[in-house]
Amino acid sequence: MVAPSPLNEVKLDLGVILAVGLVLLLVQGRVLDNLLLQLLLLLSYGVLGMTWIIIRTRRVIAKITRECEQHPDAP
Repeated sequence: MVAPSPLNEVKLDLGVILAVGLVLLLVQGRVLDNLLLQLLLLLSYGVLGMTWIIIRTRRVIAKITRECEQHPDAP
């Protein structure tokens, strides 16, 4: 049996961000007429999503590191 990955929560967040991004990609042409605004909307969503994933990943890695430092003899 394989232990669950501590990054499963981050993977779930990434899946949600990708799904919402896909819906946004399909809908943005109907919501905005200006091509530059469409690009700006998609770009800002991508940057915000990327920032969220980076922050979540760093938090999980920091938590794992702290746990390993507190219990150095644990597997």
